[in-house]
Amino acid sequence: MAQMDPDAVAKAFVEHYYSTFDTNRAGLAGLYQEASMLTFEGQKIQGVQSIVAKLTSLPFQQCKHHISTVDCQPSGPASGMLVFVSGNLQLAGEEHALKFSQVFLSLFLTMYCFFSDSVHLDFLSVYRLIYLLDCRLACDFDN
Repeated sequence: MAQMDPDAVAKAFVEHYYSTFDTNRAGLAGLYQEASMLTFEGQKIQGVQSIVAKLTSLPFQQCKHHISTVDCQPSGPASGMLVFVSGNLQLAGEEHALKFSQVFLSLFLTMYCFFSDSVHLDFLSVYRLIYLLDCRLACDFDN
C-alpha cells in the first residue's frame, strides 16, 4: 500500500470530524474505541458511549466550526498522528464566534482505503481512532 500524505490524511479527518460534529454529534461514535479518552475542560472521559454522551450534552444544539489551522505530524511506531486544530466556533443565535483549539492523537489499528462516489476518502471507514487525548474548547459556555 502506498504511503499516504499525513497532511492530506489530517485535513480529510478534520473536515469529516467537524462536519459530523456540526450536523450529527452522535455520528462521531464510529471514530472512537473503548480505550479512547477525551479530556474536556479538565474532565477525563473514556469510552465510546461516555464520549458521545459528553459531546451530545454540550449546552448548544447547533454550531458551525470554521477551521483556521490544521497542523499534524506522524507520531510513534504504530503509524500514529498528532493533529492540532484551531479555529472559530459559531453558535446559532450568537453574534460573535468563539475561539477553539483541539488536539487529536490517533493510532491506526487497521487501514481500509476506498473512495466514495465523490472521490473523497471515507474516514469513518478508513481508520478507527483509538485515542482522542485532548479536546478543549477555549471558551466559556456559561457566558
